[in-house]
Amino acid sequence: MKRWIGLFAALLGLMTFSQAAQASAPCGIGQAGATQAIAIGRTGRTMLIHLPAGFDPANPAPLVFLLHGSGGTGEKMLASSRLAETADRHGFIVAAPDAGIAVDRGFVWNIPGVPTITGAVPGPGDPDDVAYLTAAIRYLADQGCIDDSRVYATGLSGGGRMTSWLGCVAADRFAAIAPVVGLRAGNPRKDQPDEPDPATCRPSRPMPVIAFAGDADTTNPIQGGGAGYWSYTMHAAEQRWAQLNGCTQVRDTRWVIDTVYEEGYAACRDGADVVGRITAGGGHSWVADNEALWAFFAARSLR
Repeated sequence: MKRWIGLFAALLGLMTFSQAAQASAPCGIGQAGATQAIAIGRTGRTMLIHLPAGFDPANPAPLVFLLHGSGGTGEKMLASSRLAETADRHGFIVAAPDAGIAVDRGFVWNIPGVPTITGAVPGPGDPDDVAYLTAAIRYLADQGCIDDSRVYATGLSGGGRMTSWLGCVAADRFAAIAPVVGLRAGNPRKDQPDEPDPATCRPSRPMPVIAFAGDADTTNPIQGGGAGYWSYTMHAAEQRWAQLNGCTQVRDTRWVIDTVYEEGYAACRDGADVVGRITAGGGHSWVADNEALWAFFAARSLR
């Protein structure tokens, strides 16, 4: 019996050593300052990964997912947002995936129960984008590339709605979210579409939110209305996130610069503030301030 116990202990020690060696292995998926398409484990899908200039493979970095708008691609989103340049300044990794459902020359995200820009509601045979993105987190962490307590998501329009959805259903994997012209807090209620349906957004923990929008956006208007997947106002979305996060203080509206004002909620559980930044005259485009976006992310982690 003692011999078997000794053998078991030795095997356990080898397994522990192997796991420790794997966890401490340096990231080897690409070169610092470069963007490359990386195959994500066994998903059968690839995504663009930008490693920041000066990236040290021995030190896992924060990760920001950048989600394109409906009909777009990760490549075009990375170029138009200029988030890779921000990453180079601050040392975080950017992942710019393509969504799972092909449409014309681009892709749309699978948000269950919500019609895409084609009017079709994703079905059970469509790729599961939440599973894909969370698999990417596991893969990049296993490769020694990212600090999985500092993973964030941002995205434009349909990518902003997908970012919001991640906050609802994958709060255990994302430390904060930053939708751009796309903040939601669950699907519109079927009986009262001017309100978010509480049953469709039940995060497992408070989710810090900073959202960017333009008050002249006619595609996803902050005043509500628009397409069936939109309907309720940005204020309603902010208010619902504040309820979910247990916020007890309404922020005073303040002008950040001449054309941008900030609103939202503070004194929230676990520091999960809700901030809206509105560009006066801004339309349906990347109106985010990348520096403010990263500052919000950098102050938050899962541990």
